[in-house]
Amino acid sequence: MSEDISEFDGGTPEYCAYTDYGAGDAADGLPATGEEATGAEANVWERLYEVEDPEMPISVVDLGLIYGVTVADGHATVTMTLTYTGCPARDYLQEDVRLAAEGADGVDTADVELVWSPEWNVEMVTDDGKADLREFGVSV
Repeated sequence: MSEDISEFDGGTPEYCAYTDYGAGDAADGLPATGEEATGAEANVWERLYEVEDPEMPISVVDLGLIYGVTVADGHATVTMTLTYTGCPARDYLQEDVRLAAEGADGVDTADVELVWSPEWNVEMVTDDGKADLREFGVSV
């Protein structure tokens, strides 16, 4: 028995959302690099630079995925995004970022807040990140 998808959704097939990976405008304050951070927040940023994207050797900070870090009473909150909503490394990256933050001096616990706004685009990649991507063979 062959089933026609139109029977289930009113006749119009729906597709996965498309993410435009082209250059866009970098949002205010992005890419965030932690260069003005002090104390425990600076320690978290330092650890986050060690977390690399699982598909290419570039830090999540230089890739522009980290939007911010706050530390209060030994608890760090890292606000981050992904290159697209369907990223297969989502859980891996979130856990790696959380563990990196928890490993920073002055931090006992950490959470990762995943956000989708502003949307990531290649303009959020730092200059060092763009150099790393070019070395890896990606044209940016």
